[in-house]
Amino acid sequence: MTIDRSVWQWFGNAGHFICAYECRFHLTTQVGAWLVSTVGQYLPDSQVREIAARTRGVVLEGRGDAREYDYLRKLGYDDIGHGRKFETMVFRAGEPCSELECACGLPKIDGQELDVEGYNDAGAATRGHYAMCEKWAARGEAEAVPA
Repeated sequence: MTIDRSVWQWFGNAGHFICAYECRFHLTTQVGAWLVSTVGQYLPDSQVREIAARTRGVVLEGRGDAREYDYLRKLGYDDIGHGRKFETMVFRAGEPCSELECACGLPKIDGQELDVEGYNDAGAATRGHYAMCEKWAARGEAEAVPA
């Protein structure tokens, strides 16, 4: 039986990717026993941007926000995987976050992806996230129970 959208849980935090704190795009949805996480628009910190620009022969101009904008104008967001600016991954949802300083409820993951899809623009990533949620919702709760 399909998991109804009305019981999906949405989170404001990224659900995966070690550099997710540097991603400007993230959608995370718990669909029954699964966590669907989409991240993208990866903009590394200023020191990494300086190295990346230099190794690509790009001269950055300005300071602060102006320099960051110049990087984006000349190089754009960095890939988060081979040939992709965005990615959606699915994981088995673990125990919800209960840290005293956070308690956001975002389920922990074991890091073993069950499904993955890549994209190169925010629109495709958004549509892909919803499609992945629907795909895993169609599996229903029964399949979520380990054998």
